[in-house]
Formats: sequence, structure tokens, C-alpha cells
Amino acid sequence: MSGHDSKYFSTTKKGEIPELKEELNSQYKDKRKDAVKKVIAAMTVGKDVSSLFTDVVNCMQTENLELKKLVYLYLINYAKSQPDLAILAVNTFVKDSQDPNPLIRALAVRTMGCIRVDKITEYLCDPLQRCLKDDDPYVRKTAAICVAKLYDINAELVEDRGFLEALKDLISDNNPMVVANAVAALAEIQEHSSKPIFEITSHTLSKLLTALNECTEWGQVFILDALSKYRAADAREAENIVERVTPRLQHANCAVVLSAVKMILQQMELITSTDVVRNLCKKMAPPLVTLLSAEPEIQYVALRNINLIVQKRPTILAHEIKVFFCKYNDPIYVKMEKLEIMIKLASDRNIDQVLLEFKEYATEVDVDFVRKAVRAIGRCAIKLERAAERCISVLLELIKIKVNYVVQEAIIVIKDIFRRYPNTYESIIATLCESLDTLDEPEAKASMIWIIGEYAERIDNADELLESFLESFPEEPAQVQLQLLTATVKLFLKKPTEGPQQMIQVVLNNATVETDNPDLRDRAYIYWRLLSTDPEAAKDVVLAEKPVISDDSNQLDPSLLDELLANIATLSSVYHKPAEAFVTRVKTSQRTEEDDFADGSETGNSESPAYAPDSSTSPPASSSSAQYVGREAVAAPAASAAPALVPDLLDLGLDNSSAIVSVDQPATPAGPPLPVLLPAATGQGLQISAQLVRRDGQVFYSMLFENDSQIPLDGFMIQFNKNTFGLAAGGPLQVPQLQPGTSASTLLPMVLHQNISPGPPSTLLQVAVKNNQQPVWYFSDAISFLVFFAEDGKMERSTFLETWKSLPDSNEVSKDFPGIVMNSVEVTLDRLAASNMFFIAKRKHANQEVLYLSAKIPRGVPFLIEITAVIGIPGLKCAIKTPSPELAPLFFEALENLLKS
Repeated sequence: MSGHDSKYFSTTKKGEIPELKEELNSQYKDKRKDAVKKVIAAMTVGKDVSSLFTDVVNCMQTENLELKKLVYLYLINYAKSQPDLAILAVNTFVKDSQDPNPLIRALAVRTMGCIRVDKITEYLCDPLQRCLKDDDPYVRKTAAICVAKLYDINAELVEDRGFLEALKDLISDNNPMVVANAVAALAEIQEHSSKPIFEITSHTLSKLLTALNECTEWGQVFILDALSKYRAADAREAENIVERVTPRLQHANCAVVLSAVKMILQQMELITSTDVVRNLCKKMAPPLVTLLSAEPEIQYVALRNINLIVQKRPTILAHEIKVFFCKYNDPIYVKMEKLEIMIKLASDRNIDQVLLEFKEYATEVDVDFVRKAVRAIGRCAIKLERAAERCISVLLELIKIKVNYVVQEAIIVIKDIFRRYPNTYESIIATLCESLDTLDEPEAKASMIWIIGEYAERIDNADELLESFLESFPEEPAQVQLQLLTATVKLFLKKPTEGPQQMIQVVLNNATVETDNPDLRDRAYIYWRLLSTDPEAAKDVVLAEKPVISDDSNQLDPSLLDELLANIATLSSVYHKPAEAFVTRVKTSQRTEEDDFADGSETGNSESPAYAPDSSTSPPASSSSAQYVGREAVAAPAASAAPALVPDLLDLGLDNSSAIVSVDQPATPAGPPLPVLLPAATGQGLQISAQLVRRDGQVFYSMLFENDSQIPLDGFMIQFNKNTFGLAAGGPLQVPQLQPGTSASTLLPMVLHQNISPGPPSTLLQVAVKNNQQPVWYFSDAISFLVFFAEDGKMERSTFLETWKSLPDSNEVSKDFPGIVMNSVEVTLDRLAASNMFFIAKRKHANQEVLYLSAKIPRGVPFLIEITAVIGIPGLKCAIKTPSPELAPLFFEALENLLKS
């Protein structure tokens, strides 16, 4: 509809639907066209005009392209609510797909693909097959995208009718836009399939590189993204690919530039020539700098991506640090990102320039920016040892300005500098002590108290300084109280005179009798016991040498950084989180037992966003231990979701919050009973059974709630404590109100790598559940490692051998299972396959059967498995080789339970 069509949105007529019905059936073409525009206008503003479905469909038989487009728009919107009437339009669609006008042919196929009604899908196949081989490239490129839409509706149909092969043929098309759309469609299909659908070969590589020069900017993005997943055979091929792609760096569209950078960075991993790598780094710098002259929103996206790039290849922008200097009119979010990158690019060569900038920023009016700038000076001091003294000089100059928040931030970073360079810069403590009276922020107070306690023997009036803080001890925040307690103990151990003795009595009394904080009370009791029984041991504990802190400018784990670099120019590179942390697309089949006896077709499909917020509080103790039960895994397409931060709903002090989001929960299928984790006797009548399971390529927490109490229970919420796999709720806990004597089951989608706990790997999952009528219930679950094995873990034999050889011998772990008998190779392989351990090969060694299998856990970590056994005789040996050998005990435990069951 054009700009002058706004009159169709303003009408005060009564009985609008009958009048529209009459106009739609008018014998005059113009009147029918106006009526359709009014219907679309009403639909746009939210009015229900579905009752006019038949009348609008009657207007389809027209040669007017504008009218046809409007009718098609109406059909897309209402076909789902009127599936039976939508069949009326099928004949027109089929007829239009053979129209002499290529625009109408393409429009017909595009619209049929958008109407997600099963009854229409089967009629789409023949027109789509014709359009994929149409003479007009516009029709072919439209049909290519339509295949991806059809795959989302009915994947089996697409495979059976040979659409995937037709799509692959389009990669060799002579029109570059057809090639680009075919690549986009295949990439979309590959995301939803666990099988290899789209693999670039040397032949298709040449076709894609040729099309790259001629297609539109978004076509180039699709092709570059596909090329970034291609692994060149050798360094020479990688250099050739990069040479063909380098001109894209000069493109006006920033999406093309970032996609080209991503592709070049991926191929650079294979290039061995240092000269070639150096030249490529020089070529990538100007386009990245150019992105910073765009509008602020694009600048921010570019800066987030550059932040990742300089962590991997700092030489690219090492000489361009000036472009990251903040301008007065930059938005605060751009300034903050520029500061981060400046810290990463700071070196002994440019530190003087950088410090001048930071010093200037520290005098600006935006308090948050000033704090960040002061902290940046401290981080540069920690990063560059030779520049530390110059950084401290700047900090002291800022302290002399006497601006309260600048002084406090400077004290916080100087404390970190003392940790980084012990016994080096203590001469400035006297200057810091002059600012004691101005401190009012908890972190600054705690930092100053730490400095006084750490260097108490060098500060003549340390006891007086601490005493000034002790006067307000009961009112201070917890972190200040904890530091005061420790600093007073340090003072007493370093100067065991009368003053510190009295202070320690007062502090220990306040921290044990006058406080409700368990952390403070526990620490005070430990100190009290140490001081009263063995003062020398107290010295060894409290005055022990502390580990030197390290530079935190490159904060990302190398494996995560590689994953994010492979996703440059996507949301993943902006959030600095892997896609699975904020995106899960859960495919669910909502079936009944009757459906299972019908044609076996998939009847449900929902996409549900998952939210996984972070929080940082201490975990509760678990109240019960979980019974271990073997997990089942069903092979199906992999899953993928969308993010938002939500508050801690339960206020439980766990490390993950539930999410507020509508999720179509699949019904819990019938199967073995779930293990009881919270018995009714413990849960005041509430009994919870649960088990972690894998279905449709997604991890779920299958739960059963039973109410044996005398009151209805509602408002159920759940949280998970930090754990080895970072498991967190991927949606809210959807449990209806439970009346006394009733039960309800649910499948809770889970996401990984959200709240990972440090320390050795463990299968323990601590859970907290709350409802509106009862207190919070805590319980523990022993999860099976096998539930994390992905459906795409099968390797080719050659890949298996190469991977085995490439891993060092230290990554091989083996274990004997004397009590396990393997009666049949086939039965064992079937059982392992059900848990996504895929058979690669087998051989005979004397009288032993040796089986080789592969599996893969999230983030692409492979497990190469070798099982050796004599058929029918107890005793089985398993050896695995993996980049993560620390997970071997969890794998062996799960394997033993699986083979015993």
C-alpha cells in the first residue's frame, strides 16, 4: 500500500464487516481493490476480519499485481485460523505458479511457502519443483528460499521429494543471486538438521567465490558466512581463498566487511607464512577503522567484534590505538567499549599517549565513565610492569584533585597494584591515608582497610587508623566488616601490643555476638580459635604469602574466544556469549498415543526463547541426595533461543534465576518412573521426582510433582546451583495449581554453560524449588554424563584416526570393568547408539572384540572410545581419548551404569 492509502485506516462507519463484504463482491474492479485495502488496513491495526476470508479469496482471480499481493498478504495472516477455507486458494496458487509473468510465479510460490498449513504443503511440491528449474532467475532465487521454509514445516517431505539435491544444483547456477539464496537456504536447513546437508567441496568453492563478486551485499554475507565454515585443504588453498575474498573488505556495507574479516581470520589459522599473515593483518586494519566512523549503533557492534579480534590478533590494530580515543559526543556505551580496547592495545610503546587520554577522561562529568577510566589506569599498571610507576604517578595526581569518587576508585585500583607488585610501591601509602575521612563507598573502604592491614608494620599509626573505622563497625556493609576483621587480626599478629589486643577483643566480640552475618561470624570464630590455641599457626594462615594477581585484559577462555570469532557479525559476538547460552530453538512433537498409531507424522513444532540470567551468591547445602538412574537419549534434529535478563525471582541465593517466558511444554512421555528426589515426608506432603533427559537434540529436566498435602500448591519456581556443566533453566517451570491428591509432570528445557562451578568435575546437580505455600526445598540429583552426547557425534573413519593421532598420549584414559559381561556386540552397539555413541569400526584381537566409537559433547569436544571385551566372559576394558580427559571419570561412571542396566 502506498503513502496516500492512509485514508483506508480512518473510518467511522458502523456495520463495517457487512459493508466490506458487499464491496468485496462488487462487480467493479476498483471497488473490490479499495475494499481489499480497507480489509488489510483493518487487519494491520488488529481488527479481526477473518470472517471475510471467502470474499477476499474470491478476489484472487485478478491480473492486477497490487491487488494480488494484498490478497496474498491476507491469506498468509489468516490461513492458519481458517485451514479448511485456505484450500480454496490452492487452485489459484497452482495456476499463478505457471503464469507468464515471473513476478506472479515467484509471488505464488513465496506465499504458499509462508502459509504454514499442512493441507496446503502437499500442493506446494509440484509448483516448487517447477520453479526451482524456472527460466527466470528471480523465480529460482525465490524458490530456493521457499525450500528452507518447507523444510521447517516438513523436513521429511523435502528430503523425499529431492528438494535438497535441487537446491545443491542451484549452487552451480549462472545467476549469482540464485547461488546466494541457495547457500542461505542450505545454511538454514543445516542449522535444523543433525545430518550433514551442506558441505562445501573444492568444486562448489570455486562457484561460490565466482558468485561472490557479482551478487548483492546480503548475498555476499550469506556466501562469506558459508565460506567461513570451510576448512581449506592446505595453506596454499587458504591463501588463494583469502586473496579472492580480500576485496570485500572495501565494501560499503559493514555486514559484508565483518563477514569478510571473520572468513579471513578463520583461514589465517591454516596459513603458515608469517609474511602473508602480516600483510593480511595490515589489510584488515583500515576497514575495521572505517567502521568506527559510522553511526554510534554500528560503532558499538564493530567495537564488540574488534574487542574479540584484538584478543586473538592484537597486531591488526596495534598501530591504530588513536582511533579508539573517545570523542566528547560519543555515547557512553561506545566510550566504555573504546576504553576496553585501549587497555587491550596498551603497550610499552604507546602507554604515555594512553595515560594522557585516561587522565583527561578522569576529569569528565560522567561519573561512571570517570570510574572506568581510573580503573583502566590501574589495569594498565597490572598489565605493563615497566609502565606501572608512570600509572601510579597519574593515579596520585588524580587523588590530589580531591574529587571524592575519583579518590575512591584510585584507592581500589592501587590495592590491586599492591597485589601485583608486592613490596614495591608502598611509599605512596601515606598519601592514601590522607583521604581516609572522605571514604564512603564500601569497596573503597574495604580496599583501604586491606592496605592498612597488609602493611600495618610500616604504618606507624595503623592501630589509630583502623580504630577510626571500628567505631561504626556494626553499621558497615558485610565486605567492610570482613576486611576490618582480617586487618585487625593482621595488626595484632604484626604488633602484639596492648592497643591491638583491646581492638581484637572488641572486633571478635562484635563479629560473633552482635552480627547476623554467618560469613562474618564463621570467620571470626576461626580467627578466635587460631589466636587462642596457636598464634604461630595463625601467623602462617593469616600472613601467608598471597598469589600475585595477573592481567585480566584478555578475559575470555581461548576455546570460547575461537567459538566467538567463528561467529563474528552475529549476536554471539556482540553478547560475547556462545549462541547456545542465549538461543535455543526447541522442536517438540506434541503427540498422543492415538497419533502414534496414525501416520507417524510430526504434528507439533514450537520455537521458544530461553532466558538464562547470571547472579553471584553463595549456594545452599543440599538436603537430600538423589538416586542415580540411567538416562535415555533420543536422536533428533539439534536445537537452538533468545535472551533477556530477569531478576532473581526466588531470592534463594543460588547462582541462576528462573526465566519469565512462554514456552510450549511438550507432554512428558510415558516411561520408567522418575527417581524420587524430594520425598513427601521431607517436603511437607510435596513429592518431587526428576531426571535429566535428552530429547530432540535438547536437554530437558523431566519432573513429576505430587501433592499429598491438605492444601492446593501453586506458583512453582526453580533454580539450579553452579555445576560442572553450567546447566541452567532455559525457561520457567510451568506447573499448574496442584490440588490435594493430584500430580503434574513437565519437561523443563535446559541450557548449558550458564553458571559453571570451579573445581573438579562432578555429576552433582543442586536444585531449589519454591511454591507460594511452602518454604524453599533443596535437593540434589546425580546426573548422567551421557545426556550431553550430541546427535552429530559420528566421525568418518579417517577423521577418527587423525583425531586419535593428533591428541597426546596424556589425553588417553582407560578403566577396567571386571563385573560387566558383553553377551552380544550388536546389542551393546545398539545400547551405546541410543546414548549417541556412534560405531566407527571393530576388529578381532586374539579372542577379544575391540570396538571403536565416537561421541561429542557441547562446544564440539570429541570423545574417541575403544572398548575391549571377550564375548560372554566377565571383564570389559574401556579407553577414551579426548581434549578434556578430566571428564573421563564421569564418562566411565555413566558407561558402567548404562552397560549394567
